[in-house]
This record gives sequence, C-alpha cells and structure tokens, in this order.
Amino acid sequence: MSPRDGIATRLARMIRLPTVSAEIPDRGLGPFEEFVELLEELYPLTHAHLTRERITDLGLLFRWRGATDEDPVVLMAHYDVVPARLEDGWSEDPFAGTVRDGWVHGRGALDDKGPLIVILEAVETLLADGFVPARDVYLSFGGNEESFGAAARAISDEMRARGIVPWLVLDEGGAVVGSPLPFVQGPTAMIGVGEKGALTVRARVRSAGGHASAPRRGTAISRMARAVARLGPRTFRPRTPEAITRMLGAFAGRATGPTRAGLRLLARNRFLTGQVFAAAGGEPAALVRTTIAATMQSGGSAANVLPSDASATFNLRIVPGETVAGVLARLRRRIADPGVELEVLEGSDPSPLSPADGPAFGAVAAAAGAAYPGALVAPYLMMQASDARHFHRFSPAVYRFAPLEMSAAQRASIHGVDERVEVASLERGRSFHIALLTGLS
Repeated sequence: MSPRDGIATRLARMIRLPTVSAEIPDRGLGPFEEFVELLEELYPLTHAHLTRERITDLGLLFRWRGATDEDPVVLMAHYDVVPARLEDGWSEDPFAGTVRDGWVHGRGALDDKGPLIVILEAVETLLADGFVPARDVYLSFGGNEESFGAAARAISDEMRARGIVPWLVLDEGGAVVGSPLPFVQGPTAMIGVGEKGALTVRARVRSAGGHASAPRRGTAISRMARAVARLGPRTFRPRTPEAITRMLGAFAGRATGPTRAGLRLLARNRFLTGQVFAAAGGEPAALVRTTIAATMQSGGSAANVLPSDASATFNLRIVPGETVAGVLARLRRRIADPGVELEVLEGSDPSPLSPADGPAFGAVAAAAGAAYPGALVAPYLMMQASDARHFHRFSPAVYRFAPLEMSAAQRASIHGVDERVEVASLERGRSFHIALLTGLS
C-alpha cells in the first residue's frame, strides 16, 4: 500500500478556495461549487467507485459499498471555514495556501479541510489497492457547519428516513495533543464522546429616550450593563460529566506518584473534580461548567441622546445535565430585572454521551494507536458544537476526533490567526483512517 505524494499541495489548493459560509449572502455559492469540482479532480477513484449525492446545495454524501450494508460507518467533515483577513494579524494571506518548511498554512488547515482531506486520502489509497470495506462506509461532508450545520442536519435526516443506523459516526473534535491538562504530559489522543450544548441569547432593554443633558436613573444602557455584570463566570455551578471522570481515570494510568493518586481521587469524586476544575479557570473550568460570554452589544444613536433601546448578545456552552430551558430560567433569576427581555437566537441541548468503551470506541482507539504509537487514548467532552450532534438522535456511537497533532498554539489558531498544520501530521491522519477502515470487521 503506497499512499500518493502531494497531500500538502492538494490541501493548499483546497485552502485557496474561500468557502466562507458566513459570506454566502454576499459572495454566493461559487467557491463551494469550485470546491466540489476540485474534489472530483483530486480524487478520481473515489468519484468512480463511490456513489455521490448532493443533499441541499452544500451537503455531499458518498457511499462506499462494503461486504454488508448492516452497521455502516459514517466519516464526517465540513469544508466551509470562518472568515479571515490578512489585516487581522495573519503572518501571510490566510487563503494563499502556502506550503513551507513542512507546514501548510491557511484558514481551514485544521478546521476542517485538514481532517477532511485525510479521509479522502485514505479512501483513494485503499481504492487503488482494490480494497473493499467489511461494511458500508459513508462520507458526510457539510458546507455550512460554521453557520449551524443545516447541510449535515439534512444528511442525517435523509439517512434516518432510509433506515440507516450507523454503527459508528466520527467527526471533527478531539486531536492528538501533547499536554491535555497542565499536570498530564505526553501525547494523548483525545476522543470526544459528547459535546456541550450551544445557546445564543440576545438580551434587550427598552426605555424612554431623551436628551443626555438631563439623564435619568435606569436608562436602557445602565440596565443592560447591570444585567451583563450579573452574568459572570460563576453564573452556573460546576457539574462534572461522566466523560471527564473517565478522562481523569485514563490520565491516572500514565501518571506516577502524588499526581496519580490525585487523579484517581478526582476520577472517583465528581463534586471535588467540579470544584478543582472550576477554581483552575480556563479550559478546565469550561469542562465542568456551563459557560457564558457576552460577545456583542449595541445601543444609542448619538453622543447626546439617551437610547431607548440597548442589547447584548451572549454565547453559552451548556454542560451535560443542564438544558436550554433550565439555563434560560437561571439567566432570568440572575438578571432579576423583568424589563430585560431574553430572545433565543439559536439553541441546542447537550448531546448524549457515547460509550467510552465497547467495539466502536475501541475501533477508533486502535486506529489512533496505529497512527500514533505510544499515545494515550482518553475520552473527553467537546466544548464546541459539531455536525455530529445531528446523528445522536439515532446512532448509539458518535465520536469526535480529528486525527491530527495540535499544539496549544495550533488549537488557539482555530478561528484565530495563523492556522497551520504539519505535513507529517496529515500523513499520520491518513494512516489513522486507513487503519480504521481496514480494521473494521
């Protein structure tokens, strides 16, 4: 089995197409159609041997027929990206697709064209070898994950309507990281067994306007400022999901001395874990608490006019065990001002947690071990939303793992600046999918 050379060049060509879903209203679907045509050019065997359907304007569903159509596998990725501009602080044009010194630079290198290309590279390699999978394999690629994932939802609806129940669904999410927590060292393949819910809420206050020369108490802006101030990091109490205690148990197996004892204690005591992680702040706190962040605000029309309307938009990530309805009720209690209206712009409850053991999880773990020998495999809870959430309604095993190495700086570049992926990591990602597909029984 000899994988093709040139994976970096092919990814660079994908990056050069600005498939920014947020810009579709202004730019149109041109870059997305070009991307679909590019896939046909770059992966001829995939298009010759797999059937492809267009589901909505932005959804691609490939079917690779295996020895049986029972218990199929779904491999997911998305080909849209978030906006990026050179003036935002990028070292080079984010859509130039520069390949230099063993790295591919540009928007989408990690999220999510890098994870998408390693799927196709594995399929193309196996087809060239005449390989037939043990069960049907579906490739589900969405073009609007960054704008709520309607294409992936339509694909999942169509599969469900056809009575197709995947044995395994694998989407973006976790990665191979060097230090998953400050006290845990060594490469670790973090496999997401679930994801937090997502909620976007607009808070709004209306009041009588007037001239700023005679300000009154309780203006729209002052009431909104008070509401924002009341919704801080401690708005929600710590709540430790089972995925986190399972993760800590896996980490304990690698640790030694007092660290091992401490991790084992945390793995057995959810309340204690919640308190410790919440006190640590940052990513550890986000694993055990519903988070809230004010992201947008507006109000006022002139420097000398009291506004009659002020608003703030909040983004929340909901920890398992809580719901959209419960979170809204808590927000209203914390704000304690009936004049502050809350409007849900988008919301979804946390996903169920897939098993952190069993044959489906084991298949992903085995493939990770084949591509990254010596890496620890650990379940975790994904803090972001993914297209995979649409499959939890009817598939019992849905996981989130992009088989690429990502440093802390690389993870920060996702939706940030200077996103890049190492070519060697892309090659290992391809090896992961080859191991996964050939290991199916």
